[in-house]
Amino acid sequence: MGIIPHDAYQTIANHASIDLIDREELQRRTEIVGYPILPLVEQLSAKLPNGQGQFLHYGATTQDIMDTAFILQMREGLNILSRELTKLRQHLVDLAKDHATTAMPGRTHLQHALPISFGHKVAGWLSGLDRHAERLQQLRPRLEAVSFFGAAGTLASLHGRGIQVQEALALNGTACTRYKLARSAIILPKQVDGLPMVTGSIGKMGYDIMFMMQTEIDEVREPFLPGRGASSTMPQKRNPISSEIMLANAALVRAEHVTTLTAMINDHERATGPWHMEWHAIPTAFLCTAGSLESANFAIAGLEVDTKNMMRNLNSTSGLIVAEAVMMALAPHIGRQYAHDLVYDCCRSAISNQTSLYDQLSKHDEVTKVLSDEELRACTNPQNYLGEVDVMISKVLKAHHI
Repeated sequence: MGIIPHDAYQTIANHASIDLIDREELQRRTEIVGYPILPLVEQLSAKLPNGQGQFLHYGATTQDIMDTAFILQMREGLNILSRELTKLRQHLVDLAKDHATTAMPGRTHLQHALPISFGHKVAGWLSGLDRHAERLQQLRPRLEAVSFFGAAGTLASLHGRGIQVQEALALNGTACTRYKLARSAIILPKQVDGLPMVTGSIGKMGYDIMFMMQTEIDEVREPFLPGRGASSTMPQKRNPISSEIMLANAALVRAEHVTTLTAMINDHERATGPWHMEWHAIPTAFLCTAGSLESANFAIAGLEVDTKNMMRNLNSTSGLIVAEAVMMALAPHIGRQYAHDLVYDCCRSAISNQTSLYDQLSKHDEVTKVLSDEELRACTNPQNYLGEVDVMISKVLKAHHI
């Protein structure tokens, strides 16, 4: 653009190389200066021939260089996360299809609630991750912008040509081919608000798997590898290691998100400390999110589903899990509230007498007066009360695009 001499540009382009850098000296000077860009420029300037290194870093400032590099790293990080998220969503699609009608207990407050299918639970996991995949794509145009604003954000050092340079760097110049970054109108904070959403949903998935792996429940198991999840003292153990990592990383990424939000509250044009928070928080958030996705892909791709134990648990309360089904069958005849109280009493009796809900209901005149024995048996069969899970699963899979 004619702002620096052409021969200076040629010298810099031909000779500036990372191989010229003395890394130990760079570390020593960075510790003194507090940032790596001035020591980097010092070394390159001294080693380029004919004094042409004096035209390095012309009109820019440290934060321009570091933030642009950081954004390029974040973009590559998003590419990795998006790729791994796509794999995980496909694994969940397969799992939801395979178990669309596999009946199991639905649980609220850690208690049996109503029957669901395992495919319904998986479709719930999948639905959240589909939305997060969209959020990561929506994050890109807000994030992928070149940082070039000069010392205080005014580009004053380029004497009225700063915006032109910024536009060329972002849109029209060689950097466009290499970096493909947009031009930002003004300095923007870097945010990773999509990552805690992703790891939060993965953490919930891990939490569900951990509960379902409890010895007394034993409905699913993480994939078996010799020694995976083993205990140093208890040979029988098979701990939910992948799920534990998923849960822990969700908390770590959430904490780093709080740090990046805190870094938004910074002083004046260039901050005294919040910028440094990003150097720790953002890489840590990306690493932990990648770890969550890797653990989730391993767990879901080889998840062992014990349909027999799901059925055993579904029937373990001898029909109590479908008390609502009976109540709603009686409601048109005797009213919902009265039906609720009647079934409630029968549930208490079934628990006290260690009998089935059907046994107690079949002795009740007000029940047998309106429901035939066939209808009552149908009402107390948990597999008959899955609601519209098939429709819900189909909608999630139909709307799913990978």
